[in-house]
Amino acid sequence: MPALGQVMENGQVLPAFLLCSTLLIIKMYAVGVITGYTRLRKKAFANPEDALRHGGLQFYRSDPDVERCLRAHRNDMETIYPFLFLGFIYSFLGPTPLIAWIHFLVVLTGRVVHTVAYLGKLNPRIRSGAYVLAQFACVSMALQIIWEAAHHL
Repeated sequence: MPALGQVMENGQVLPAFLLCSTLLIIKMYAVGVITGYTRLRKKAFANPEDALRHGGLQFYRSDPDVERCLRAHRNDMETIYPFLFLGFIYSFLGPTPLIAWIHFLVVLTGRVVHTVAYLGKLNPRIRSGAYVLAQFACVSMALQIIWEAAHHL
């Protein structure tokens, strides 16, 4: 496996990973902002003190749109956090830069499409397809990591 300096100098793998992972984290922050905005717009607060601050205890309630935002955010955490680990380790295995870019861009695109489809209440097939596509790229990286690790035992 190449050292960090070699990866940065000889290839574009680690910078590609850093770009895509940072964009995914920003996307997660955006979903959090959307969740907060939806709570305020729908007056549906998870804590009584927040409800009191915004009009009264009657707003201490759940709302289907807020719940949808929370599910989208939870799905992000269930998929993006593993990608952060897998993509980072994969970056040090010396993959072909083009193949690595494809892996990272597939995950990025899949997660963005998944979020848009989920929050936009689009056809569930779009959301499912985006999810599977991103997971396929992560499984591919995981298998390559396992392969390399097994060769070094």
